[in-house]
Amino acid sequence: PKHTYGIMTEDHRMPHLIYVPAEVEEVNTHRFSAQGIRDKIASGMVKGTRLAFDTITRYDEKKMTKPQWVNRALFLETIAGVPGMVGGMVRHLNSLRRMERDNGWIHHLLEEAENERMHLFFFLTIREPGVAFRMLIAIAQGIFFNIHFLSYLLSPKFMHRFVGYLEEEAVHTYTIMLKDIDREGGPLNAWRTKPAPLEMAQYYNLPTETIDGKPPATYRDIILCIRADELSHREHNHLFADIHGTDECALPSPKIVILENGKGATPVTAAETTPKKE
Repeated sequence: PKHTYGIMTEDHRMPHLIYVPAEVEEVNTHRFSAQGIRDKIASGMVKGTRLAFDTITRYDEKKMTKPQWVNRALFLETIAGVPGMVGGMVRHLNSLRRMERDNGWIHHLLEEAENERMHLFFFLTIREPGVAFRMLIAIAQGIFFNIHFLSYLLSPKFMHRFVGYLEEEAVHTYTIMLKDIDREGGPLNAWRTKPAPLEMAQYYNLPTETIDGKPPATYRDIILCIRADELSHREHNHLFADIHGTDECALPSPKIVILENGKGATPVTAAETTPKKE
């Protein structure tokens, strides 16, 4: 039948975490302790990957410039959006094949992928990559997607643990970035007061104009929210690794738990959502 599509650009995004500004200034940057050979391999792979990437890009967190920070964030966010999409896609196909519900996990993983994509769009407001950079991203994405997809088919538990450790590195990276923002004379010091892009301020429900004497959101506020997102992804992927092999489809996704517990946008931990052992 004849029809039209009505899409509101502000409303088509998936539900996502909205943070209380005061609660994202200080976050728990603890690292998950490896509990067995599988965890140790996943942790070692992440550390090895980071070491290789840092060496190739000549990363030195004490001597970073603004272009180096932006390039690093752009590249990593194009990769970070892959795991959630792979996990959501595979679980969607599993749900169809097994003819059983997934209880919100598919939507959660897809939202995680979209959330990483929004991080990318933020950094794109700062720099538009050239042809060579885009080609590098395309090659890296093609390699990472296929490896991650095949690995996820073999062991979802291992890959969620791997992503959990990967997100720990992201939390660390954004923590160092925030230090460069706060450091007087630092390469990103101007971000303390530079107004945030309208789209990102709306995405995190932050003020877009001065209200009651309070200034609009800044680039620093956006980085704080991005770091909080990565922390949430860390918790949720470690949770997936913890419960895989149990009847995980009987458990609600972390976002459902958040709403049921009335915790607003405070990320829940694996301990809060993992069933207690008798």
